[in-house]
Amino acid sequence: MTPSKERTIPPAAGDFAEAYAGYVARVPAGDVVATMRDQLGETLSLLRAVDPSRTTTGYAPGKWSIRDIVLHMADTERVMSYRALRIARADTTPLASFDENAWTPAAGANARSMDSLLGELEATRRSTVAMLDGLPAEAWSREGTASGKRITARALAWIIAGHERHHLAIIRERYLNR
Repeated sequence: MTPSKERTIPPAAGDFAEAYAGYVARVPAGDVVATMRDQLGETLSLLRAVDPSRTTTGYAPGKWSIRDIVLHMADTERVMSYRALRIARADTTPLASFDENAWTPAAGANARSMDSLLGELEATRRSTVAMLDGLPAEAWSREGTASGKRITARALAWIIAGHERHHLAIIRERYLNR
């Protein structure tokens, strides 16, 4: 199957809630699915190089650990990917919000190994890429409602990619001083 050109058209400002604009802006021009595929290698390489002893505390009191962030990225990608699937399949049922600030402490990331968390993140991303890779062209522009706001399947793909870029930037700047 030849990739659809729809994968290269960034979402318009009205295709997603303003709160996601920063994530969307982080995604480079081009095929968002290819970006996500490439991003996986970059993310795993960066995080596998971090000494595991530095991954269980936040950079400041009350801040998430690297392990918390990794599991948060996987959890958020699952939610956004599910939303994209539902919307791409023309399901117009409104989709509920989720509270990452409640989920993260309940997830127990610091009790798990980095290898386990990275394996979960990798499996999640591969699943997302496989789903998006198979979308027909018309599915990308389908719209639905999530968290009470209008959103398109296309926007969700950009949000997923940008969300990961956002958190990698935080890890580099605040945890790794790069």
